[in-house]
Amino acid sequence: MNTENLKRIIDQISRDKGIDRALLVEAIEEAVRSAARKKYGSRRDIEVQFNEETGEIEVFQYRTVVDKVEDEETEISLEEARRLDPEVELEDDLGEKILDISGLGRIAAQSAKQVIIHRMRDAERDVIYEMFRDRQGSIVNGIVQRFERGNMIVNLGRTDAVLPRDGQIPKRSFKQGDRIRAYLLEVRQDSRDSQLILSRTCNEFLIKLFEMEVPEIAEGIVKIMGAAREPGFRAKIAVSSTESDVDPVGACVGLKGSRVQNVVQELQGERIDIVPWSPDPAKYVYNALAPAEVSMVIVDEENHQLLVVVPDDQLSLAIGRQGQNVRLASRLMNWRIDVKSESRYANLEDPGYRSLITVEGVDENLADKLFAAQITSAAKLAAADIDQICEAAKVDEDRAEKIRDAAAIEVANAAAVEEESQSIEEQAPEDPSAGIVEPIDNEEE
Repeated sequence: MNTENLKRIIDQISRDKGIDRALLVEAIEEAVRSAARKKYGSRRDIEVQFNEETGEIEVFQYRTVVDKVEDEETEISLEEARRLDPEVELEDDLGEKILDISGLGRIAAQSAKQVIIHRMRDAERDVIYEMFRDRQGSIVNGIVQRFERGNMIVNLGRTDAVLPRDGQIPKRSFKQGDRIRAYLLEVRQDSRDSQLILSRTCNEFLIKLFEMEVPEIAEGIVKIMGAAREPGFRAKIAVSSTESDVDPVGACVGLKGSRVQNVVQELQGERIDIVPWSPDPAKYVYNALAPAEVSMVIVDEENHQLLVVVPDDQLSLAIGRQGQNVRLASRLMNWRIDVKSESRYANLEDPGYRSLITVEGVDENLADKLFAAQITSAAKLAAADIDQICEAAKVDEDRAEKIRDAAAIEVANAAAVEEESQSIEEQAPEDPSAGIVEPIDNEEE
């Protein structure tokens, strides 16, 4: 085995990879020990040492000195042992250096190589974990190295990290060599794949960017109370202030919007709504649904639900494109939010309208159309002409018939329930006290 440059290689690997030199030496000794046992037999007592002075690997086999050798792998005759060490005695353990280890064989050498690689990877994994475990939950800078099955490999200097496909903002495409910032989401200690997992889509990335841009947040004057994102499109962040003279929204926006624009630029144009936080859920949702105006809020504390009523012309603004605005507000508050227009809310107060939406196949949108066409109850729907239903609901005859039939069933069921209720009332026993004359108090008389 060529050991001429081994010492130099060990020093270089230790320096480049940051691995303890003693661990490397131990790994090489273990690898050669394993290879020697494959070559000479596993029953032999073999020891391996790295000679720091010569830079060579020295292999010794230890055998017991006996009169008569019965097992050549573990025993050596006294006569042969005396040629190696004149002072040796019976029952001594004699170490004999194997001078030529170049004949370990291809399989044994390959095994030694695998052991060394495995131990080096384990040591390097420990080094990476110790280096980055305290940085988990912070923003790191790197350079895009390559792409593997949609995942981005980012070089962080000493090692590579993975930015998975679902952690990448969909609008922006990076190229090899581009600089990139990301949130260090996870540092794994035991992982065959990458130990470092990044993200640019998590809420924490948005929060950390604001912490970097807004000194008041770093100082604790302004607090981020919550965040919700649809990466690359829109985000909401709720802020509050611990000092009455500091406007939390203004601090995050910055002079002429400079601070928030820096965050928007990093997130590739993601629109950010900065919302004043409030402990009152009604006021909080009023702020969270901005810029839409809110007429009324009904709070269900027990179920964490909010019914928000808005003017008819504000409904689409409150809901947002494909429900984005109300969805983000719901995530931000962690409450279920139901948005109604003023006209629909007024309809819901009408008993006839409520009977319409109990009909199978009739939702609130369809009920609005029927109600506007003067079909103002389930009973009227059951009695309406097919043509009238088709025109009002903008449906075909087949659908109209199904709706009318469902309404007739609903009306019949309601009538049966009402009749049964009246029957029970009629059969109820009279008041046992009826007809009984109370005794007259003579003193009162």
